[in-house]
Amino acid sequence: MSGMSYDRLVMSQLVLREPDLTALRFLFRAVSNEYRLRILNLLRKGSRNVSGISEALELEQTVVSHNLKCLTFCGLVSVQQLGKERLYSLNKETVEPLLVASDRHIARFASNLRTCECLER
Repeated sequence: MSGMSYDRLVMSQLVLREPDLTALRFLFRAVSNEYRLRILNLLRKGSRNVSGISEALELEQTVVSHNLKCLTFCGLVSVQQLGKERLYSLNKETVEPLLVASDRHIARFASNLRTCECLER
């Protein structure tokens, strides 16, 4: 690749290929779900098991488990088996910067989204 890292090569492309657009659409669909976004936000504070997430977010464990499966599949969350317990953690390498950039974008360019009536609630 002529000395250029894969990440820099991908970032330098102006137009995504169709398979990448499809993957991106699925990624944004994953984070656009209210429950999954709340789980990601909670995991910013640290790792938790399903019951800890359920309790903190006041959600049924089945709802949390279902959404954690999606988040794990998408690489947004990782899971570590500790005996009988499964501990879920935010992908700090890519998801935390994405959330920080989103926060910054809303604050600087799209504060109107906080009270948006155009998009579905």
